[in-house]
Amino acid sequence: MEILGIPIQALAGQLLIGLQNGCFYAILSLGLAIIFGMLNIINFAHGALFMTGAFAAWYGTTQLGLNYWASLALVPVIVGAFGILIERCLLQWLYKLDHLYGLLLTFGLALVIEGLFLQQYGSSGQTMPTPESLQGAVNLGFMFLPIYRGWVVVASIVVCIITWFMIERTHLGAYLRAGTENPKLVQAFGINVPLMITLTYGYGVALAAFAGVLASPIIQVAPHMGANIIIVVFAVVVIGGMGSIMGSIVTGLGLGLLEGLTKVVYPEASTTIVFVVMAIVLLIRPAGLFGKEK
Repeated sequence: MEILGIPIQALAGQLLIGLQNGCFYAILSLGLAIIFGMLNIINFAHGALFMTGAFAAWYGTTQLGLNYWASLALVPVIVGAFGILIERCLLQWLYKLDHLYGLLLTFGLALVIEGLFLQQYGSSGQTMPTPESLQGAVNLGFMFLPIYRGWVVVASIVVCIITWFMIERTHLGAYLRAGTENPKLVQAFGINVPLMITLTYGYGVALAAFAGVLASPIIQVAPHMGANIIIVVFAVVVIGGMGSIMGSIVTGLGLGLLEGLTKVVYPEASTTIVFVVMAIVLLIRPAGLFGKEK
């Protein structure tokens, strides 16, 4: 069976890969949007922290004997704590300065983290086995769905929905949004805004680490894996709207599917289609699809 002259198995397979990549884009851009919205920091170290999460999962699984589920639970917490340390020691001094200072600092931090892993493990990368409970595939009739890739899609979407609900539909989210717009007023009500900001950065970093753990059995764990994906993720954030939670989720998933479809229809354009979309969106709506016009 074919659709537009393309075998349905090939089309479905590429769309699945695109959806999987879109899930990584959505989680990473969601973390970036949270950090920018609350801290006003363009966190260029996000890709390096994604890579750190993948390496931590690989090391815990292959060197320390942890199973995949333990790594999935522990690594985001550990890397998130490292993010809190970064915020307390470095980023807290930049909130009242221009965006450029935060961008330069986090870019330098990304280079340092990548350089340390490159020196320790080299550039060839490491492989992490798929957990036994998620091996194999399910026959859907028109394609075989690898169980692990299906798990990545489900887990990513669930985490994105929980994060959106927490920020947009709870009192905690209301405090976060109010703290962004008028921190002095929020502090007058007895809320510890600096602590809230610190924990927000830690959560954004934990999302990057969570994506790293999910990606580790699929993508070769290497020092440059974060640098390879972060440019696309920044494009997703710009298209969705800087600081927009829903924009990050919808745009990440949508562009992943578009990228997968392009690989089938016109493979030569698959690496540039995201940036073409970004250019078109910025021409029509500079604030992004879900961003607020000033």
